[in-house]
Amino acid sequence: MDLNYTKEETAFRGEVREFIRSHLPGDLSRKVLEHKRLGKEDYVRWQKILFEKGWIAAGWPVEHGGTGWSSIQRFIFEDESAAAGAPRLSPFGLQMVGPVIIAFGTEQQKTHYLPRILSSEDWWCQGYSEPGSGSDLASLKTRAERKGDNYVVNGQKTWNTHGQWADMCFCLVRTSSEGKKQDGISFLLIDMHSPGITVRPIITLEGEHEVNEIWFENVEVPVQNLVGDENRGWTCAKFLLSHERTGIAGVGASKRELQYLKHIATQEQEGGRPLMEDPLFRDRIARVEIDLMALEITCLRVASADRDGKAPGPEASILKIKGTEIQQELTELMMDAVGPYALPHLPMAWGDHWIGAHVGPDYAAPLAARYFNYRKTTIYGGSNEIQRNIIAQMVLGL
Repeated sequence: MDLNYTKEETAFRGEVREFIRSHLPGDLSRKVLEHKRLGKEDYVRWQKILFEKGWIAAGWPVEHGGTGWSSIQRFIFEDESAAAGAPRLSPFGLQMVGPVIIAFGTEQQKTHYLPRILSSEDWWCQGYSEPGSGSDLASLKTRAERKGDNYVVNGQKTWNTHGQWADMCFCLVRTSSEGKKQDGISFLLIDMHSPGITVRPIITLEGEHEVNEIWFENVEVPVQNLVGDENRGWTCAKFLLSHERTGIAGVGASKRELQYLKHIATQEQEGGRPLMEDPLFRDRIARVEIDLMALEITCLRVASADRDGKAPGPEASILKIKGTEIQQELTELMMDAVGPYALPHLPMAWGDHWIGAHVGPDYAAPLAARYFNYRKTTIYGGSNEIQRNIIAQMVLGL
């Protein structure tokens, strides 16, 4: 196996790097690199820049507005974007529901929704998890009853990311209780401005309003918003989750954070030497760097298989497990690197400006919040415990 990039791929990296250097607004980059809070307008601003360039949907077919890039080119783009501090593209439209609509949607759905995803006219969120139905997603209870030309939806979704900003929600609902629990699930596209929808904030451990619970009370959804066949939405769900888990690996962002970790670990602390001079701490950094290098090679292997037309299998679970564990380890090491300066947890420290008194350098202020926030990574997208079960079943046959 050749682990080197081709000349064409190296040239493509240079093209991407130059475009980002000349078009990424400096204030957006600083927010990302300094771990400041980003709002919807920040994400949309960068997405519109990429839309104008024609680089907004790297994984989509060209006929639907995609770039035509290979899987390796997509990896390079994500790598360079993360290194430069570009805001992460919202995955719900571009990486999740968009590919599902392309694969399973009607021509009318493709014509209506895909351009609106590309232009950021529609902001999407995900309606999967419910109280009691998280990793065991097929046990969901939100119901959709067919009444004429509409489904009437009743139920509750939770851990919904950025639903407070969303125009649309792709939602798993139960349309039948016959047979296996997976067989009675359908995939609906729901307008978040519909009467009967209530979005309630969930304030997470670090004090952020990032996720929500959503209540559906007699919400009418046109039958034409059903994607795929009724009671066959589990096929769409599995297709979407395999792409979500591959993207969760976040190699580019972890490489950027590793460099940031090394930078702050070399800073002298008041009354002591930089922690980088501690051989035990250097050993911990070396171990996570080795793990990250191995993860990157595994991602490239999966990307190469995708280029040959092979859909992600249990490899997606491997990438999800290791990628999220590395992300958490990096936040822990950053906390250690700044020592007691990370102790004060200020929820407002993710804002544009630090508010209130804090001790130590500015870069230490948001680290506790990031540490708390990244406790979620091994849970969302299917908990890592469930991913290990998938690997055991699909690879080891247990």
